[in-house]
Amino acid sequence: MQKNINRFVLVLLVLSFGCQSPKSSIQVVDEDAAWCWFSDPRAIKLNQHDEAGLISGGVAKDGSVVAFSYNSALQKIERGIIHPQLEKDDHNNPAFLELPDGKILAFYTRHHNKELFVSGTTKPGDITDWEQPQQINISNPAEAEIYGTPYYTYANPFLLSSEENRIYLFGRWMGFKPTMIWSDDLGKTWSNSRVVVCPQPFDAGNRPYVKYFSDGSKRIHITFTDGHPRNEPANSVYYAYYENGAFYRADGALICPVDSLPFEPGDATLVYQGNKEQGRAWVYDMKADEQGNPVIAYARYPTEQDHIYRYARYDGNKWQNVDICNSGKWFPETPEGEKEREPHYSGGLVIDGNNLSEVYLSRQVNGIFEIEKWRINGNGSWSQEAVTRNSELDQVRPFVPWWSSGETADVLWMENEKYVHYTDYESRIKMLVRE
Repeated sequence: MQKNINRFVLVLLVLSFGCQSPKSSIQVVDEDAAWCWFSDPRAIKLNQHDEAGLISGGVAKDGSVVAFSYNSALQKIERGIIHPQLEKDDHNNPAFLELPDGKILAFYTRHHNKELFVSGTTKPGDITDWEQPQQINISNPAEAEIYGTPYYTYANPFLLSSEENRIYLFGRWMGFKPTMIWSDDLGKTWSNSRVVVCPQPFDAGNRPYVKYFSDGSKRIHITFTDGHPRNEPANSVYYAYYENGAFYRADGALICPVDSLPFEPGDATLVYQGNKEQGRAWVYDMKADEQGNPVIAYARYPTEQDHIYRYARYDGNKWQNVDICNSGKWFPETPEGEKEREPHYSGGLVIDGNNLSEVYLSRQVNGIFEIEKWRINGNGSWSQEAVTRNSELDQVRPFVPWWSSGETADVLWMENEKYVHYTDYESRIKMLVRE
């Protein structure tokens, strides 16, 4: 397999196995990009500018923060550099937000550093030209006394139309805890920060991990853990949502208004109780149905060699919470003679926002991580079909662009020439397109 392919050449590999549509194709959409798991949305369908189709981005091996767009009708790929040579670390992948005028904002950080950035496109829908990045300096003197100086990792922006287009931005910023700010002028100025979740008493080393999802109108859903599965022996999964100035449990019970933040993990709805037998957990994705009920994808780890993917769906009264499959162990390539630094780095899974009964996941097949689509049936069993097969390289971290429409979804993922660590990688982004 060629290692160096021109970034702008479209590679069409018509799938030869019968489970896929004959019009499906796998395409390289960026030859030099990687992403982590906790800055979203990393890929979106554009609503104000149809010609660009979808946009996504990542971090190149020289540390540049990049964006790319793909238009299936025109068979067109474009690429832009948001921030050249920022830092080689896949935690710094951009999260995108389309504004009402069609321009796009990209939010990103340097990993656990004092820099949180925003940059915007100069023209609607055009990711080839970006404004000079600006730093967002959050502040809250009262919180700084408790949590210390902010160190930024991850960015998750959401615009709520029901709140007069207020932008909310979440990340891991104050004392390693999930933190939020908001803007009422489309990102020009920002509120004081508010820590959202914090176990008590405060422990500066504890770091809950959060996945977010928003309907773009009135609600922001969050699913999170007690902390890092490497550090928490009984890492559990919780759920809450924000709406109209307050946070709530899955059943609608009030947790607290924003002015009373933070809340503790146990104040939210428990989705999965981590324990020694079933394993500690880590969250990977979440979506919500038309009624606002959450669907969550996560993994549990009875051992570091066994990563069990799970699917939890709330129907308004109770949870359906089932295993999907054992995906194998971690995907980073552990140097010979060394202990793996990130044994909980699963291949990953994502829920299809077009069909919440389907997930795309990465699991080991004959020693290589492959992408598959799994669907839960009415009796709770799963059916599956391959997206990639007989790969020479690992295929990991699938992602479905947010706000896609139609019965089928485009799914993107990383293909790794090398992935030893989040600062030592050579990856490209590929995509399955159903035309």
